[in-house]
Amino acid sequence: MTQVSLLKAQSYELQELRNSLASLLAPFGGMSAFVKKGDRVLLKPNLLTASRPTKECTTRKEIVYCVAQMVMEAGGKPFLGDSPAFGSAEGVAKANGYLDLCQELNLPIIEFNSHKYPVENENFHHLRLSKEAMEADVVINLPKIKSHMQLTMTMGVKNLFGCVPGKMKAWWHMEAGKDVNRFGEMLVETAKAIQPNLTIIDGISAHEGNGPSAGEPRELGVLGASDDVFALDVAIASLLNVEPELVPTLNAQKRLGLCSELENIEFPLLKPQELAINDWKLPSALMPIDFGLPRVLRSTFKHLYIRFVKEPLL
Repeated sequence: MTQVSLLKAQSYELQELRNSLASLLAPFGGMSAFVKKGDRVLLKPNLLTASRPTKECTTRKEIVYCVAQMVMEAGGKPFLGDSPAFGSAEGVAKANGYLDLCQELNLPIIEFNSHKYPVENENFHHLRLSKEAMEADVVINLPKIKSHMQLTMTMGVKNLFGCVPGKMKAWWHMEAGKDVNRFGEMLVETAKAIQPNLTIIDGISAHEGNGPSAGEPRELGVLGASDDVFALDVAIASLLNVEPELVPTLNAQKRLGLCSELENIEFPLLKPQELAINDWKLPSALMPIDFGLPRVLRSTFKHLYIRFVKEPLL
């Protein structure tokens, strides 16, 4: 049975956080159960934006720091990678205080912009993912718990959309965003292709309301982890008392036969009901996934994208 590890964690103070993460991963056998000596390990945080560094829009630097240390102690070679919605990975990392820790640990920052890896999928023919993500020996997914004005919630599955290189993400908003169910399925297929070895979700301080960036911080005091990103998202939605039917990714994974029921999950530490939040704020209104752009602009986006994906893969 799939395991999801949940615990209370109140602080980003480094030693306390290290202890919390060690306890969180203990049911799986610790970090060494996921990382072997010499493994190239992608750390994929949520580096959404540089514009609101104090509003808990991004995965906290302390989470990345401690996880990188644990990977190195297990013999792995971590690197940081993302394709932010706004700006560059390095620029967003700098604004959110990542650079000092990256320099201290000699942690490279990789931009997911140009190296494209084709994914064979009959429903999403033009899906391309970052070659760096697909060729990593281990992928550790490090999302933030947030509400989302297009998808209701963004958790582990949605965070992996950052492995779609550069401006390709905008085109997928145009192509699949006309149908919220299709967009949710595209996100699930992306997560299936990447198959993160481990997902650790940052909910010590979360972001509620009109996310992914326009909401406000919310102290939850929660950390979660699983080797099954789909099960972890189900558990987080449950502890927030968010109806799964409201979240397109949860709907899609249910349709595709992936983990969607709490009854199929084992909780070796705390159960969602022991961490339950009854007043989590969802967006005040949902906006179109395709941004509501006029048809002529969507057509132009599609034309430029098709030309781009037909270029030789790097």
